[in-house]
Amino acid sequence: MLSYLPEISNPHMWVTFFIICGAILLFANDRIPLELSSTGVVAVLLVYFELFPILGSDGENQLGASQLLQGFANPVVFAIMALLVVGQGLYNTGALEGPANVIAKLGRIGPWLAFAVAYIIAGTVSAFMNNTPVVVIFIPIITAVAANMGMNPSRSLMPLSFICILGGMTTLIGSSANLIAATIAEQNGIPKIGFFDFTIPGLFLASIGALYVIFILPRFMGTKEDEGANAQQSDAGKHFIAQIPLTYGHPWLGYESAAGFFPDLKNITVRMVRRGAQTFVPPFDDVTLQDGDVVVLAATRKILSDSLQLSSSQASSNQTATKSDEDEEATDPSADRRTPRRKSLSIAEAVVAPASRLVGANVDPEIIHAETGMDFVGIQRRSRMGRGAIEDIRLEPGDVILLLGERNDIKSLRSNRNLLLLDWLTEELPQTHHALNALVIFGITIWLAATGVLPIAIAAMMGAVAMIATGCLNVRQAARAIDGRVFLLVGTAFALATPLQITGGAQYVATSVVSTFSDYGPVALLSAFFLLTAILTNFLSNAATAALMAPIVVSAAREIGADPMPFIYGLIFALNCSFATPIAYQTNLIVMGPGNYSFSDFLRGGVPLIFLIWIAYSLFAPFYFNL
Repeated sequence: MLSYLPEISNPHMWVTFFIICGAILLFANDRIPLELSSTGVVAVLLVYFELFPILGSDGENQLGASQLLQGFANPVVFAIMALLVVGQGLYNTGALEGPANVIAKLGRIGPWLAFAVAYIIAGTVSAFMNNTPVVVIFIPIITAVAANMGMNPSRSLMPLSFICILGGMTTLIGSSANLIAATIAEQNGIPKIGFFDFTIPGLFLASIGALYVIFILPRFMGTKEDEGANAQQSDAGKHFIAQIPLTYGHPWLGYESAAGFFPDLKNITVRMVRRGAQTFVPPFDDVTLQDGDVVVLAATRKILSDSLQLSSSQASSNQTATKSDEDEEATDPSADRRTPRRKSLSIAEAVVAPASRLVGANVDPEIIHAETGMDFVGIQRRSRMGRGAIEDIRLEPGDVILLLGERNDIKSLRSNRNLLLLDWLTEELPQTHHALNALVIFGITIWLAATGVLPIAIAAMMGAVAMIATGCLNVRQAARAIDGRVFLLVGTAFALATPLQITGGAQYVATSVVSTFSDYGPVALLSAFFLLTAILTNFLSNAATAALMAPIVVSAAREIGADPMPFIYGLIFALNCSFATPIAYQTNLIVMGPGNYSFSDFLRGGVPLIFLIWIAYSLFAPFYFNL
């Protein structure tokens, strides 16, 4: 007879099933905070198995607190958290802006071409190395590309994770679960599986999945935003009027007008160029930007931030706002004071209060600096502003002023009665002078993990510490990169998986499938095992699912007289269908925070992909393997 079938009357097994079903319902309910759901599930497990223990041969409780809580100390948890910090270091320094811009240029041909190229590269690399660092590499790139295109990152980060998982199902080392399943199958008498033995069916399934991920999945994520993201998204398209002087070394020097505008200034509307007593207004005819010119422009906050970073990294002196008097050169000392310094700078928005003493005054960067301790960048108001210099604009209640300063200056602005700080729109500028440090640290971290010199958890921890020690991140930024929801979800996943195995619940489900479908032939049994494995791998770790299912699959194929290889390959592909829950795979957990995803987002986007892969293999396998 096949394998041991647990006692149906085993109460611990059925209680475990009940708790798991309840956990799924709680996680899928967005109205209940994920932190509360996770801790509640763990608390129920702890109380139940403390009151009704499962005693081992030594008389000890096999599901005591130490066993149920060991997942919170698992190296996987620390690896994920550390990798999030390393990724934040890359983002904070703008180290990957160059590659992101190259990929973003492809978006001019087609809006999804840039993402498609990035996904194809990520998926291909994932076939030959651990896909966790691959996702960490591409998160900042995908996020930057999405920002450059004015898109919500949530539409692109889940597809990134899924593409890397799909890439991992094409080779023997694409996923650790592939190796585990192949090794256990070999121990059960199956011939050794080669590196590319299942690459052809794997590529077929990965291609089917990639089409869904690239063209359909983003539509499910199109409206996913949190409250803060809503605020930022709604304000992302606001245009500020700014005035930038072009001093020696400024990267804009030499830009020429063409067809009435400046094509080199992407997404920037130049409203006026002043050159001494001479003024140029649109349409510009044969105007070349020169040293000493003052450019009045309209651009979004994101574009102005990028311009500040670009000019500060390429020019020795770059003012973000100046007075408009003809004696501009006399203000150079104060202009130097307003130059972005190699400190942690943030860009913030503040609203002119109704009773502010600034109401009616002309915009004067010096007065605003004296009032706030911060540098004036630009101004935005709902009513239309005519062309002219910044100092010709009179401040009105409700005007939004864009400011640049250090964190302490922003904190002091919170108590200012003349300007009301929009705190949720404050963000720090990337520390681009640390970009090389971040890239070197990241490269060493990935090399140590990919080559096996150090376990990925240790390599990632070293990388996170190095990011902080070299100034790529400060402690506060690193702490903000760590998502507590991810920590709780991983620990809860281990807490659920342990009793599922100890009570015999997983074994019971697997053997029940065999007894139900074995009479319907190999195709039906293969399809049933694929679907069962795909479901289990989203709640157990895929390594645990591989260890559980591999011997059962081999025994089932032999019992009905079928070739075990299609079953083992199907098991490997199903183990990689970790799409329906964030706890199913590390890459899902990594993108969960940056993409602001909930548990139900993965259900909504991942379940159709699982069924698509399942149906595709169920139809493909009989013809390819002659079942």
